Amino acid sequence: MKTINNFLSYTSTGLYCAAGDFYVDPRKAVNKTLISHAHGDHATPNSGTIYCTPSTKQIMGRRYKNYLRSKFIEINYRESFQLNDVKITFYPAGHMLGSAQIMMEHEGIRYLYTGDFKLQYDHSCEAIEFVETDYLITETTFAHPDHQHPDPQNEIEKLNEITGQNILIGAYSIGKAQRVTKLATAHCSKKRVLIHNEIIRFHEVYEQAGVNLGNWESYRLQEFKAEDNCIYVMPPIWFNRFSKNNKVYKVFATGWKKSFYRSDSLLHISDHADWNDLLKMIEHTKPKYIFTLHGDGTHLKNYFEGKEIDVTILN
Repeated sequence: MKTINNFLSYTSTGLYCAAGDFYVDPRKAVNKTLISHAHGDHATPNSGTIYCTPSTKQIMGRRYKNYLRSKFIEINYRESFQLNDVKITFYPAGHMLGSAQIMMEHEGIRYLYTGDFKLQYDHSCEAIEFVETDYLITETTFAHPDHQHPDPQNEIEKLNEITGQNILIGAYSIGKAQRVTKLATAHCSKKRVLIHNEIIRFHEVYEQAGVNLGNWESYRLQEFKAEDNCIYVMPPIWFNRFSKNNKVYKVFATGWKKSFYRSDSLLHISDHADWNDLLKMIEHTKPKYIFTLHGDGTHLKNYFEGKEIDVTILN
């Protein structure tokens, strides 16, 4: 079992803090946990008590519905609280609505867990804030020098070149779909933006939180068939059903260079930091020690080999 300064332990369940008796983004239900954001690989349901931002609670509620039995304690950004003798503060992570970096302070030492984060500006969620720390526990989803995310506006505007044919966009229902909707309504103004019903329930959470996603509409089959200037945003499982349909142009939204789903092209839009963003994050947070999670930290460790910052791979 790997530890971070005897403060956090990396266990089979996830990161555990003995001093505060809580987990951070555990893989299974526990007694008490901090949750950084509402994606399923971080927001495991039905822990006894969950500390998270109000938007994360709302999204988890829409996702898990009647299956959710946790006690929620909502924490606003920059609003500190104590668990035993650990001071905890949430800061915006820029990944999706309600996503938080989690600062933990104990005995004068600061530990910052990034969760998933991005630096690219995104009108569908709160912008990231940089906070200095002693220990940085960071995601490394795209921690490779070859990963350089393109400008999302340039990516979405490529769809304007597709005429006389409806466009299907495959996008994950939480976070990605809302960002794609906002970009499409803002930069593809001559096209109607239609949204699958499974995504609408999360759009509603965003708009109730004050995020204007633009002029989107509920998908209606007859209208879609009657027109050829529509963008239809749908979850991957539905997108996959159109894999052999040649009457529509199929695009999958992803930060990866290949899609897990058959498509005509990719919409290179990522909600994670790329290599340069990760280095910028480190520059601004000024850690003495870095621990990596959620991805491959090998290139980051090699980059800082022989330099002042020590990098340890946890996963």
